[in-house]
Amino acid sequence: MQRYDSRAPISQDPADDCGDLYWGDLLLANNELPPLGAHVVSRRRGYFHHGIYVGDGKVVHYGGLNGGLRWGPLEETSFSRFSLGQPVRIRRGHSTLFDREEVVRRARSRVGEDRYRVLTNNCEHFCEWCLRGEPRSYQVDRWFSCLQRGLRTMTALFAGPSLARLDPRRAQQQLCGQDVRF
Repeated sequence: MQRYDSRAPISQDPADDCGDLYWGDLLLANNELPPLGAHVVSRRRGYFHHGIYVGDGKVVHYGGLNGGLRWGPLEETSFSRFSLGQPVRIRRGHSTLFDREEVVRRARSRVGEDRYRVLTNNCEHFCEWCLRGEPRSYQVDRWFSCLQRGLRTMTALFAGPSLARLDPRRAQQQLCGQDVRF
């Protein structure tokens, strides 16, 4: 396998445009490996799977939901098992608090941990902790944001006509998701 050294742009495939890819993500070519300590991302059905590249063709990631509905611990696996034949991208764009060797050390320090929780401790939470010291999942943040917008829309649809009669400007603000001040 080659080592990562290209700057391939993000996929232009419309099927990849689901809000979870970032313009700074770099698509790896076939048989290309990322740099040590890289945050790697691979598409799954309905979400993106995240891991940390630890060298020698290995990735540390949560086995939870990898390859189906099987829950599993943090594990160090081959790059090909991590990708499951899907294209892999390097997640970029946020600065890291740690150098590459420390990112790898942090990732390996949690191998065997079996505390996967889709909303509070998933593969993206793990990668963010390795890179920045704070567990966070931007996918989960987006899911909750979409849920909030949906609830706001439903509320506005049911309360909209009565609000519009009272104050059309306030109804429009609520429908558009703007902060309504009294």
